[in-house]
Amino acid sequence: MHFIKPDINLDFMGKKYIAFTLSAILIILGLVMLIVRGGPNYGVDFSGGLSIQIKLPSAQDTSKIRETLSPLNLNVEAIQSVGDANDAEYLIKVKHSEDYKTETLNDDISAALKRSFGEGSLVQSLDMVGSKVGSDLRQKSLFAIFYSILFIAVYISGRFEHKWTMSIVMTVCLIFAVFIGTSMGASITWLIFIALAVSIIFCWVLRLKYAMGAILSLVHDVAITLGAFALADKEISLTIIAAFLTLVGYSLNDTIIVYDRIRENLKNSTGKKDMTEIMNRSVNQTLSRTILTSGTVFVVVAALYFFGGVVIHDFAFALLIGVITGTYSSIYVASPLLLLWGDKPSKSGKKRLANA
Repeated sequence: MHFIKPDINLDFMGKKYIAFTLSAILIILGLVMLIVRGGPNYGVDFSGGLSIQIKLPSAQDTSKIRETLSPLNLNVEAIQSVGDANDAEYLIKVKHSEDYKTETLNDDISAALKRSFGEGSLVQSLDMVGSKVGSDLRQKSLFAIFYSILFIAVYISGRFEHKWTMSIVMTVCLIFAVFIGTSMGASITWLIFIALAVSIIFCWVLRLKYAMGAILSLVHDVAITLGAFALADKEISLTIIAAFLTLVGYSLNDTIIVYDRIRENLKNSTGKKDMTEIMNRSVNQTLSRTILTSGTVFVVVAALYFFGGVVIHDFAFALLIGVITGTYSSIYVASPLLLLWGDKPSKSGKKRLANA
């Protein structure tokens, strides 16, 4: 289905430096917000503690709720309203403590709320995660994102460049380096930064152009989405990690479609061809498909965001940002990065990009 004229010729590649600048600004803004907020706002899944969702007969000021719970000696970190104000539902985040009596805590909280706000008060859910478990979950989640991107690089290298051996060797070396770093007690965050940097260097040295473009594009999408969570001060939970992995898969799918068309046009072109022209033609030829796919996914995710309820709200928010960044990166990040390898109007430049 084509609702865009087949002969359309928008100059996407001519705007690549503007796109790179915009991406850099968004990523830097996200990093600044993370620094200002002292890092990601980890939910109870990762930080350990209590997550208590309550419902009251009528809307109340959060300071009044905090005052009501103070006799219970809960180390309340934050209280926020969820859903519409008329719903009078609140999420209470409590820092981990060994002093909580979990057997009676639910009843104690319910009794305190009823004394202050009436019989309609109730505890809808109470989830507890130990600090050790939360730390383990956080590390495993970060590794899940890292390894998904790494194995995607292997697939892209074999799929487009037929360099399975080199990409597998790179993967084995990186996994070994991560294992050594973990044994030495290195921080998981630093391990991932170092491993990604080494991956990009390997891709450059081994001329795994498509893999490097895919890796940088996926890192771009995750970084901007994480920055959006920092800007909105939303919690990072296991559900959000699932959303990150989902958007990685979505963005990769869109990137592969564009890469397939680029490779096809490179093989079919004869004589001296301007690489910018080939890239632009490839992106324009897949534009209808990109807009249709992204548009339908965006509509569905938007419906989840606005009508799906509190439980799925943050998950849908992550996917909303991810669909936008994933579509944008396939056009303005993944494709221009290939162009930087052979941005010369010569046959030799074309062959270097197509046959490395």
